[in-house]
Amino acid sequence: MQEKTPPVVIDTSGADIHAENARIRERGPVAEVELPNGVRAWSITGYEAGKQALSDQRMSKDGRQHWTAFTDGEVDPTFPLIDWALMDNMNTTYGSAHSRMRALVAKRFTPRRVEAMRPTIDKIVSSLLADLAASPAGTVVDLKARYAYPLAAHVIFDVLGIAGAARDTILGDGEAQVDTTKTGEEIAASVEQGLMEMAALVEAKRGNRADDLMSDLITAQEADGSGLRDAEIVGTLSFLLGTGTETVTNLVINSIHALLTHPDQRRLISSGQASCQDAIEETFRVEAPVAHLPFRFPTEDVQLGEVTIRAGDPVLMNFAAIGRDPAVHGESADSFDITRSRKDHLSFGHGGYSCIGKALGRLEAEIAVPALFARFPDLALAVPASEIAPQSGFIMNGRSELPVLLSAPLAESA
Repeated sequence: MQEKTPPVVIDTSGADIHAENARIRERGPVAEVELPNGVRAWSITGYEAGKQALSDQRMSKDGRQHWTAFTDGEVDPTFPLIDWALMDNMNTTYGSAHSRMRALVAKRFTPRRVEAMRPTIDKIVSSLLADLAASPAGTVVDLKARYAYPLAAHVIFDVLGIAGAARDTILGDGEAQVDTTKTGEEIAASVEQGLMEMAALVEAKRGNRADDLMSDLITAQEADGSGLRDAEIVGTLSFLLGTGTETVTNLVINSIHALLTHPDQRRLISSGQASCQDAIEETFRVEAPVAHLPFRFPTEDVQLGEVTIRAGDPVLMNFAAIGRDPAVHGESADSFDITRSRKDHLSFGHGGYSCIGKALGRLEAEIAVPALFARFPDLALAVPASEIAPQSGFIMNGRSELPVLLSAPLAESA
């Protein structure tokens, strides 16, 4: 009897996500992987399989109800990714509970409201660029720390209604929660601290309402029939804070990095043969901001291609692999080509759980990336691209930093 092929063991450091995804893809568009603590899961690397899974209403994100190993008491509470399944927020609800919360949150992300934020984003970007321009000549600048991250944070703070000194403290736990090199205890402590800080902000907001999402949810909670719980509000705001900073930061940084490492593509934009929007969309495809998103759980057996995923099995959406599916993009799937006619990806999800802030994230990138290159046309990496470390962990697909020189270095004197 032929032995079953062992699963691909996921590297918790995320040191080379794309090489690892190539190994997973060799097993097919849906393949078994092993996570920390020996937890088995399915990784979806194929575009069509991903689209099917994302739109299938039998795929729940509520691990408290639908993760068989958890409900059977088989999951170690120190499993580093356990909060992705058990946190109480909009993203981990199922059915009518998810629809109710999503409808409340979506009011802040309508096309009209997103477009109305353009002047605010323009102002934030201008301020950050002015700060960069004040750097002494020849200074190495980290664009992640000084441009992409503060932009994303400022915008989502405004949407949620986080102001004052809280802005300086509450983000400290965000990146730790997606760092899969940390222990389960470390991540749990980070999650708990973040929730405590958000709960304090919600309580303070009850007596100081404003035109923001936090106030919207508090008002809805007090209205008859909303059914919103305190933990649900706090969890949802914390989830949106994390996704609004980490995902947008990676989109902006990955787009800048791609253009700096592909000068031929940058010249296409300069010559008018392509647009910065083309570059951003291609970045979504080839460098998805989120690599391996946990979790979905079938409420019954689900057939994806030739694979049957049993009810209650954990599933990860491998967005970093889906965008590079050769069945869709051919032999050049791994190449950054802003002129390609088909840039299909699922990096903002699809179906009922698609990213609620996708229009806002796209707008932030479409303002920030061209503005940076317009202000600093000689922008260049300060170190070889091979020396820039990836963001720690396998959930996100970003960079630990992006060191650049804002202007071309002066020629050495003879």
